[in-house]
Amino acid sequence: MVVTDTKILVVDDSEVIRSTLVCYFQDEGYQVFEADSAEEAETIITSQSIDVVLLDIRLPGKDGLTLTRELRTHSEIGIILVTGRKDEVDRIIGLECGADEYITKPFNPREILARVKNLARRVQKLKHVESADDAVEAPLPYQNIGTWRLDTNRRILLDQSDNPTQLTEGEYQLLSVMHENAGSTMSRDFLMSRLKNRSWNATDRSIDVLIGRLRKKLKDDSSTPRLIITVHGAGYLFTPDGA
Repeated sequence: MVVTDTKILVVDDSEVIRSTLVCYFQDEGYQVFEADSAEEAETIITSQSIDVVLLDIRLPGKDGLTLTRELRTHSEIGIILVTGRKDEVDRIIGLECGADEYITKPFNPREILARVKNLARRVQKLKHVESADDAVEAPLPYQNIGTWRLDTNRRILLDQSDNPTQLTEGEYQLLSVMHENAGSTMSRDFLMSRLKNRSWNATDRSIDVLIGRLRKKLKDDSSTPRLIITVHGAGYLFTPDGA
C-alpha cells in the first residue's frame, strides 16, 4: 500500500456507507475523515486541508446542496456528490451549485476511487501552483478564448485585467473539449463521451448545465451567445474568437 498525502472527507448520515468508504480509501493509502452532518463536515474542513469531499445530498439539517453552494463561494475543494438514482433534479442543481462530479447509489468503489484520484490530482496541482514562488518567471500555458485567457495549469479564466475565475473539473474538461473542436458542431453525445470519469444516461442534462455555467463565467449572454452557440437539434458550436 502506498500512503499518499491526499485527504478525503466522507460525509454521509449512514454509518454503513461511511464505514465502507472510509475503510476502502484507508486501504488505498488515503488520509480519511468522516462526518455524519454538514455541520460536522464544516468543522473538519476548517481544521484540515481537505482535498476532496464525498458528500451525500440528503443529510439531516443542512443538506449537501446547501453545503456545496457555501463551500464553492470561498474554496476550490473537490466536491463529489453522492446521490440516489432517482435524484436527477438534485444532481443537476448540485452541478449548478458548483459540484465537480456526482456518483449514484449503489456505487462501485473502483469508480469512486477513479474519480477521487482524478479530482484530487487537479486540486493538489492547483494548490502547488498557487504556493509557487511568484518570482519564478516560467511562462504559463494559456489558451485564448475571446477576450479571455485560459490558464491550463491552474484551470482558471483570466479577463483582460487578469482577474481570475476558477473552473470546476467538469467545466474545465468541457471547455477544453470544445476548444479542441472549435468551429465544429458538437452533439451532446460527443461531448459526454469526451468527458472523463463520468457516467451518463439518455435523459442526462448535465452537459446543458455545464454549458450554462461556462456561459455565465465567460459572460456569454445565453440569449445571444457569441462563444458557445446552440445549434438547435444538433448540439453546440464553439467560436473562441467570438465571431
